[in-house]
Amino acid sequence: MTSPSEPRKSSRESAEAQRRDNLHSLGGAHDATEAVYGFPAPLWRALERHRPPGMGLLQRWRSPLRGPWLTSVFGSVLLVGLPVVILTGLLSYIAYGPQFGQAIPNNVGWLKLPTFDWPSRPSWLYRLTQGLHVGLGLIIIPVVLAKLWSVIPRLFTWPPLRSIAQLVERLSLLMLVGGILFELATGVLNIQYDYIFGFSFYTAHYYGAWVFIAGFVIHVLIKLPKMVAGLRSLSFRTVLRTSRADTRPEPRDIHGLVANDPAPATVSRRGALALVGGGALFVAVFTAGQTLGGFTRRAALLLPRGRSRGKGPNDFQVNRTAVAAAITPADTGANWRLILRSQSRRMLLDRATLEAMPQHTAELPIACVEGWSTTQTWSGVRLRDLAALAGMPNPARATVRSLERFGGFNHAVLQANQVSNPDSLLALRVNGVDLSADHGYPARVIVPALPGVHNTKWVRSIEFGQP
Repeated sequence: MTSPSEPRKSSRESAEAQRRDNLHSLGGAHDATEAVYGFPAPLWRALERHRPPGMGLLQRWRSPLRGPWLTSVFGSVLLVGLPVVILTGLLSYIAYGPQFGQAIPNNVGWLKLPTFDWPSRPSWLYRLTQGLHVGLGLIIIPVVLAKLWSVIPRLFTWPPLRSIAQLVERLSLLMLVGGILFELATGVLNIQYDYIFGFSFYTAHYYGAWVFIAGFVIHVLIKLPKMVAGLRSLSFRTVLRTSRADTRPEPRDIHGLVANDPAPATVSRRGALALVGGGALFVAVFTAGQTLGGFTRRAALLLPRGRSRGKGPNDFQVNRTAVAAAITPADTGANWRLILRSQSRRMLLDRATLEAMPQHTAELPIACVEGWSTTQTWSGVRLRDLAALAGMPNPARATVRSLERFGGFNHAVLQANQVSNPDSLLALRVNGVDLSADHGYPARVIVPALPGVHNTKWVRSIEFGQP
């Protein structure tokens, strides 16, 4: 039998629990207990008493979909996707050859990465890593926005801080949110070659990435247990079977994600997931073609350089035209000579001499940092044959310089494995015809797995050297 005191005790506990729920609100003036304040408690209480105007507007965020489960679902997707974006971005920096001082920024102090010789096999390596970096970075934008939507009321709680631990969490959140929004904004503008921000994209994007990475790591360490608990709070299968009419708010949570006075649902949780997933799919369909190529390129409406560069075998993407590089017919005419240098020899070769040398043909991609790539059939002289002709059959490096007089990428330093690769070429022809002016006539470098800007066009000289 139940004693008479037990129902009364249960009633008192329920009332107290309800009181705590009512007090724990985004715009509430007080907390349920003094225990919510950490050291130094007087400071946090003083912040609470000086509430800024407009905090009542938070009560307008009444969506019944918000809660630990939905936030955790979006967070778990980002927990899988963002590390791939981070890793491929750092690999792109290494592919630019920071050991040769040609990655931007060059001098990064203690943020220097453990560099290594970027592989020249497989030939599609940079196409894969940079395609993932840009493509996945674009695809997760709807998920990032949905995640921010799910927690935005929490970003404006008052008082903003109640303990030192929460201060650390807020700082990590500032780095995380500010960092990812900065990286996405500058990344998208760079893809479209729109540098309205007025500073070096490469420098800002690199340092911004480290701010984001630090915030991401700290935030994951703090939030991972809560994310796991949130995912377990509802059955994914049950959510997918629940209609809008049957959608109910999640139980009140101590983190304030659930609205205090939820409005009726205008869409189900499965509808919200479909909306975000559909947005990600939409972005994928209209951007992936710039990396995949082939028939998918027709669907890539956001291609920064368009779908066509004219007609014929030279009809493929161009990052920098001859006009933009100030290359004139006089520079590339009959008087053009390739300068070969080594420690013991200097030679001048005209195009006829190069065409008389053994020719090699290879199907190789060009992949650029903006995410687009294209695969073409190139013909020309192997770089290792030119190194042997210059009297240095096994060079440690090769410095390739362009006729282009200005610009940060008018030269490139190639590693030993890039020079020795049998498919590394000083290309004279593409798809069976001479290179066009925009594609680097009279000669350009094509190296497997090398970032596009280092496949130097309008080559003026190649110098082979030792360390």
